[in-house]
Amino acid sequence: MIRIIKLSFILCVAVVLIVLAIANRDPVVIHLLPADLALWLRMDLSISLPLFLIIFGAITAGLVLGFVWEWLREHRHRADASRAKRDATRLSRELETLKSEARAKEGQDDILALLEDDKPLRLG
Repeated sequence: MIRIIKLSFILCVAVVLIVLAIANRDPVVIHLLPADLALWLRMDLSISLPLFLIIFGAITAGLVLGFVWEWLREHRHRADASRAKRDATRLSRELETLKSEARAKEGQDDILALLEDDKPLRLG
């Protein structure tokens, strides 16, 4: 059911984008510099593209900028998660070391201690 909804949504978006592209096929001139600055620099940086390409390009650029912004914003959370995972691994290793030391103090064999690992740990 979810797959059908997903495909129908994608189909609707595709139809809207195709209709938008067909309705906006006329070429538009995009100037990269204002007219006065272009005359002063003696550079005419302009390009003629269909309007739908400009619209789609702007949408794509906005999506890319949004994804990069979010990726940079979430860097702190990813670093915290990585640090917590490292700490958990270190603490788990330390716990296993303490358990094996406690078993050695009790005089147990390590193999038998592994089999009886579900009994509570007694220190001292």
